[in-house]
Amino acid sequence: MRLTQLSDAERRPRRIAVGEFDGVHLGHREVIRGSDTVLTFEPHPLRVVRPEAAPKLITSLEAKAELVAGLGVQELVVIPFDQGFAHQSPQAFIDDVLIGRLGATHVSVGENFRFGHGAAGDPGLLAADGRFETRVVDLVEVDGEVVSSSHIRALLLAGEVEAAGRLLGAPFRMRGIVVTGDRRGRELGYPTANLVPDEALVCPGHGVYAARADGRCAAVNVGVRPTFGTGRAVLVEAYLLDTDLDLYGRPLTIEFLARLRGERRFESVQALVEQMGRDVERTREICARGAC
Repeated sequence: MRLTQLSDAERRPRRIAVGEFDGVHLGHREVIRGSDTVLTFEPHPLRVVRPEAAPKLITSLEAKAELVAGLGVQELVVIPFDQGFAHQSPQAFIDDVLIGRLGATHVSVGENFRFGHGAAGDPGLLAADGRFETRVVDLVEVDGEVVSSSHIRALLLAGEVEAAGRLLGAPFRMRGIVVTGDRRGRELGYPTANLVPDEALVCPGHGVYAARADGRCAAVNVGVRPTFGTGRAVLVEAYLLDTDLDLYGRPLTIEFLARLRGERRFESVQALVEQMGRDVERTREICARGAC
């Protein structure tokens, strides 16, 4: 799949899905279905028009591109969203971008898609344009819940990674470069590969999780390790089961499968070690059920 800036896109007949698509969840996938091109925005429009309301994102642009590529899309076209673009009228977006630059023959959007200055454009305006066919996709529901990026963010912050994964269509992923390994963890028998969460992206709530780390089963702690003191920055610490690899400085992708427990302070290091042993065994059980 090609990743193209709007200014570099060659005009050709296109079946275009348009949206922010943060998370590329099940609702987004339905909007994208049947499209050869996905048109998205970077940064998130709210970071430009209402920075105080801008959410932490589920996916970086890189992760979004990987997920979109997995849907069989030929090209991801990125609009650099700035104040100038924010003030473009809805009709100018249709005339200059969809038709003039991209040559749209089909346009697919979600029913709540809004565009143009003041979010004045809606699917009805697209459908009224006879130069392309418009597909408006209803909101998708799973188990009676509407699938939305905002709902998924809330689930992740609450540590409900299983529920978030059902709405995403796959386990929530976090990616980063392994910073320092954990000397204390190695001394305790549970060496970890540590990631510093990206402030711009959602991180699951503090707790211990069963996960995959680069495809290997892992018990992962998200938090500040209160047993060893307070005031620490949040770390994501992955203990890869039955693996003794030096991952320092390497990229690591963690897929969160299930929440095991909340983070808490233990009365002694021995009590912590005993609990860590139980966490590892529960992670093994989840792996044995085929989750890993």
